[in-house]
Amino acid sequence: MNYTTSIKLPLSFEEAVPLVKEAFKAQGFGALTEIDVQATLAEKIDAEMEAYLIIGACNPRLAHRALDAEREIGALLPCNVVVRASGAGVIVDALDPSIMSTLTGNAALGPIAEEASRLIGAALNQLAAEHPGA
Repeated sequence: MNYTTSIKLPLSFEEAVPLVKEAFKAQGFGALTEIDVQATLAEKIDAEMEAYLIIGACNPRLAHRALDAEREIGALLPCNVVVRASGAGVIVDALDPSIMSTLTGNAALGPIAEEASRLIGAALNQLAAEHPGA
């Protein structure tokens, strides 16, 4: 089962993070949380890994609709977006919102997940179009 949509960008990690946030913001998503996995693992267990940031992205309008359809859906919110270093560029992974309706079996979440998928796709497509060559 594929649960993410991913793109590769020919950018440094430092260049990519603000551009990813801006592309998602243009589609109505805000960054509620950020987890610097690289720093956390280094601090907590002295483990090394590539630059890896989890952005907890939320579109309040869609989140409200999803919570109205099923209160427990909050456990699957926000939509996580990962920016991770990979070779000479970065990979951006976004959780496929259809997981919400598939996992819960709640048909009312289907249209919400479809709209979220469209908006996430638009953000990723914008990034790929503005930074081709990966």
